[in-house]
Amino acid sequence: MGVLWEFQFTASCSAKVKQNGVCNCHLQGLGVMGTESLLIWDLTVSPRRVSELTGVKDTQLVSTGELIPCLLPLQGHHSSHLLPAVLFPALTMTGWSCLVTGAGGFLGQRMVRMLVQEKELQEVRALYKVFRPQNREELSNLQTKTKVTWLEGDILDAHCLRRACQGITTVMHTAANISVSASQRETIMDVNLKGTQLLLEACIQASVPVFIYTSSVAVAAPNSYKEIIQNGHEEEHHGTTWTAPYPYSKKLAEKAVLAANGSTLKNGGTLWTCSLRPMYIYGEGSPVLSHLVVETLRNKGVLRGGGKHSEVNPVYVGNVAWAHILASRSLRDPKKAASIGGQFYYISDDTPHQSYDDLNYNLTKKWGFQPDSRQSLPLSLMYWLAFLLEAMSIFLSPIYKYQPPFDRYLLTLTNSVYTFSYKKAQRDLGYKPLNTWEEAKEKTVEWIGSLVEKHK
Repeated sequence: MGVLWEFQFTASCSAKVKQNGVCNCHLQGLGVMGTESLLIWDLTVSPRRVSELTGVKDTQLVSTGELIPCLLPLQGHHSSHLLPAVLFPALTMTGWSCLVTGAGGFLGQRMVRMLVQEKELQEVRALYKVFRPQNREELSNLQTKTKVTWLEGDILDAHCLRRACQGITTVMHTAANISVSASQRETIMDVNLKGTQLLLEACIQASVPVFIYTSSVAVAAPNSYKEIIQNGHEEEHHGTTWTAPYPYSKKLAEKAVLAANGSTLKNGGTLWTCSLRPMYIYGEGSPVLSHLVVETLRNKGVLRGGGKHSEVNPVYVGNVAWAHILASRSLRDPKKAASIGGQFYYISDDTPHQSYDDLNYNLTKKWGFQPDSRQSLPLSLMYWLAFLLEAMSIFLSPIYKYQPPFDRYLLTLTNSVYTFSYKKAQRDLGYKPLNTWEEAKEKTVEWIGSLVEKHK
């Protein structure tokens, strides 16, 4: 069969030889997606002759394209002397491209803004169902040399996903339906689970080597308001048993993503995956906080309670986006991919542990908002009331679709003690929050002030 050689060209065209390995020559300007990697099998050429034969003087590493057979003529030889070759993607730290799903959403927009500052990133593809004009205007004004491509499409459209993944190195999958309404069960399951499965298949077919999934702390949150999790970590194996559509769909989707790690790509390469589990995310652009401001203004500046019994560690949106960037760097690094692939990571920051009600007050008190001073029912009584409302909904379902104002899952989620450490992400990904609590708080408070002015 001859010998397979592995070459890594540098500016000086030096070569690293490895017998019985892969001949991985990174060449520039082959005409498929711009810059490609080239797999060369030759039975006669020696390693030191490859630079001369191919005429490569300067190279750029890139991961893109499908298996495309081609022939490269040897310079100075007859046409019968050809290098059989195959273009294929490879894990590399340079010349990469990224697809962000849910790119018009709260987290997705922040990730796009941060990604375009990454060195060697050639293209960001931003996929969203329907971009608002404001989204396009804000992101189009980014001062960057990185190409930003807007793609409008449905996460359930397999053809759209295959097209979006072509020539991509890394996929960051943030698209999700975050509703906690049981009445939207089918839609939530489709978007969060089926959409993820379709995207994974598209990555395999397009030979995308890196897949990062935005999961949720909901997949590990307490199953009872009596359960307490303080500074939880990955080795404790917390897992939700709720069948409510949001946590259930996210749990199954994350399971599919981690199970796909190590899958064989169409080009023979390997798919590396990991999952990030952020805490409740706050910051500028939060749809939850935006709704809270509008609702509170209608309520004469009084914040509606509902989470005063909780103790959580929310995370700033900029820090969550940063964690995704670091995860992509790690999975694109051949020295780290095998150890990080198939892992999940809790993503928190240094935001103080506090209740949801206290967080809302801390972020809005500058603008005159006040907490609700009325006494609330005991949590145990609220839990049983939620049970009765759920039972009523099931009883009436044949004749009337009754949607309870709250249920046991939502009551537990907003009134439990659960905080998680980011030490594993710090150890494996090099994660350290970019923004302190004071910085994150200041930015969020000022943004809330602009909403107050707008909706007065």
